[in-house]
Amino acid sequence: MSSSSSTHGSGTSVPGASDRVADVRFGDGTMSVDLEDGRTITVPLAWYPRLRDASAEQRRNWRIAGAGYGIHWPEIDEDLGVEGLLRGAAAPRRSP
Repeated sequence: MSSSSSTHGSGTSVPGASDRVADVRFGDGTMSVDLEDGRTITVPLAWYPRLRDASAEQRRNWRIAGAGYGIHWPEIDEDLGVEGLLRGAAAPRRSP
């Protein structure tokens, strides 16, 4: 699978069938979401404090939600959507 943090196409705002979640992995300070079409979105955990502060076990306890376009962590009550991840990964971040 590829490691990419960019969006596809011309910034479409409606998720397509290929934007469905296939897997979620955590690395050293990062979260990677594999999509069904082979793309991978990698973002820093610093963007998501609930996930950053969760235990490894809590992070591993995720469920696909929203007809495949979202991820839910029941133990920490966190929900993320593919559309937001794609937009966030493509947007430049400013330092505080």
